[in-house]
Amino acid sequence: MRLMIVDDSNMIRTRISRVVQSGGIKGIVLAGLAKNGREALRLARATRPEVVTMDLTMPEMDGIECITELLKIDPKLNILVVSALSDKSTAIQALKLGARGFVAKPFTDEELQMALLDVFEAR
Repeated sequence: MRLMIVDDSNMIRTRISRVVQSGGIKGIVLAGLAKNGREALRLARATRPEVVTMDLTMPEMDGIECITELLKIDPKLNILVVSALSDKSTAIQALKLGARGFVAKPFTDEELQMALLDVFEAR
């Protein structure tokens, strides 16, 4: 299972990759890290991830636009929104567009693992 992490915060990208690689979830390979939606689209075309963690508020291309474009590339892509609770209405919009789950920042390692497992099982 290939995972791409999309977040403008280096700290969050590092944290998610650490949680994933610490062995909490078996069978995940990190396909790549992107700091905005444009980078995510380039990376997705090159690496074909099956699961994506997606921030909503990013420069250049936000998460909503990126989700729309990613699902054009791969309609079966599983997207987990990882964003601040202040983005609640935007998160609902993301879910309506096709995201499969939501984790609010700040999150615990366990919350992230559970949400990722839910998204993986949806495949």
